[in-house]
Amino acid sequence: MTETKSDTDRPDSPFSPVPRQSVVGRVIAVVRNTWRGLTSMRTALVLLFLLALAAVPGALLPQRNLNEGKVAEYIEARPTLGPWMDRLELFDVFGSFWFTAIYVLLFISLVGCILPRCVDHAKALRTRPVQAPRNLARLPHHHESTVDESPEEVAARVRSQLKGWRLTTRTAVDAKRPAHDDEITISAEKGYVREAGNLVFHLSLVALLVAIAVGKLFGYEGSVIIVANGGPGICTTSPAVFDSFTAGNTQDGTGMVPMCVQVKDFKADYLESGQAVMFTSNIRYQAGDDLESGTWRDETLKVNHPLRLDGARVYLQGHGYAPTFTVTFPNGETRTETVQWRPDDATTFLSSGAMRIDPPGGMYPNEVERRKNQIAIEGLFAPTASFHGSLLSSSYPAMNDPAVAIDIYKGDTGLDTGYPQSLFSLNTELINQGRLVKQDRVNLRPGESATLADGTEVTFDGAEEFVNLQVSHDPAQQWVLVSALTMMAGLLVSLIVKRRRVWARIYPADGPDGGPRRTVVELGGLARTDQAGWGDEFDRLTSRLLGDDPKPDAQESQR
Repeated sequence: MTETKSDTDRPDSPFSPVPRQSVVGRVIAVVRNTWRGLTSMRTALVLLFLLALAAVPGALLPQRNLNEGKVAEYIEARPTLGPWMDRLELFDVFGSFWFTAIYVLLFISLVGCILPRCVDHAKALRTRPVQAPRNLARLPHHHESTVDESPEEVAARVRSQLKGWRLTTRTAVDAKRPAHDDEITISAEKGYVREAGNLVFHLSLVALLVAIAVGKLFGYEGSVIIVANGGPGICTTSPAVFDSFTAGNTQDGTGMVPMCVQVKDFKADYLESGQAVMFTSNIRYQAGDDLESGTWRDETLKVNHPLRLDGARVYLQGHGYAPTFTVTFPNGETRTETVQWRPDDATTFLSSGAMRIDPPGGMYPNEVERRKNQIAIEGLFAPTASFHGSLLSSSYPAMNDPAVAIDIYKGDTGLDTGYPQSLFSLNTELINQGRLVKQDRVNLRPGESATLADGTEVTFDGAEEFVNLQVSHDPAQQWVLVSALTMMAGLLVSLIVKRRRVWARIYPADGPDGGPRRTVVELGGLARTDQAGWGDEFDRLTSRLLGDDPKPDAQESQR
């Protein structure tokens, strides 16, 4: 019995099964398709939108690198939701894994999308304009007329009027399918700078991302509060001199630009409504060779007018008040401290804070007794006092009539326990445990005192102003500015310049009724971008090419 093969078993059959792709081939296909999807312009736009959306929590929520205290307060006020938000790194948005992932994917997408376009644009610049279509009448804009000049003369005039356009002149011999035997065609195109501007915009965006990343890797930023009374100030010897410090991934805080800064005074200008107009602080500093010679230089800091030193900048960010208290102990010894208090009301600068004062050494026989006699002060400070009964408020941010409303405690303030405490409030656990006992609640103006039962006297001496300085170093800051300006220039060019194509077909034809031969000029125009206004522009161009309007249009000079 003879075995017969079905149609599907024949090698040349259209119904033959498709051979299965190998595992390696499938992996390569997945990688190739993923790369094509990632490097598409649509994906880049989606990632750019996601990056902007991901930055929203960083603007709405307190960030740990800017104000760790605010973050702690936010989490404490939301015991259930706060820890989960912290696990999702919503308080460290710009350093989070998900923000970094979007950032890196956007960078890869832009590079993979832009480089092929750059290659294509370079090829287009070397390619001759396309030859004229066989039927110019099918184009959106078309014009045909006859003139008495020869085809060569008309072609010369058209070429002279299209200065600034990329031109190619072809004869019937050069054309693949000439519409007429003796025709001369001129292909002209302009607006290549539009695509160049588009590419410059995207390349500058990539450069901006790189510059920001370099700044984050090699830069650092530290903030410190300094009382503006000409005190010792700070020297950038280590991160420990700052109240908060953020270093790049390659920085450990030991390679900072060496400098010393002292704050002599601070002045704030206010309107009658209490709105701040300008902050000004006179400082003196040392940097470079001045550190060895001991020379101090004077400088004035203002908002957005930092001190610039060897790539580092010192900004004046904010200010507030630091009340001064003197505690006179029963044996006559005194302790005077000035500590910054936190402005709770940005309009009137009503501030809250706390102060912990340790007794003089040797005053008590042992550590236990010394801890029982520590003094703590907590309350409010008003630069311009306004009393509602015994309740203190502030009516103006300037220090016109200062006063404090304080609670005075005695006992263990927790100074030497080793546990961190808030600078602006006392530890409530110590109060609840009875280790810190309230002695008095008073309102004081400068020079007034309160005397405790054991004879300890607490005097309010007044207040000093403090400034919040930020020392930052970003080696790529100039490149960020250059990239941003280049982005704007590229975007402007891509929006203003228009892509246009024009073809002119010039050929001889017999005159009417057997008259002398004339030259037919056929013009066709195509707008590659921005159709609006192209009709009027084409009409003006037609008049000029035919000799009716020798003045070139301003928009047609764009390249």
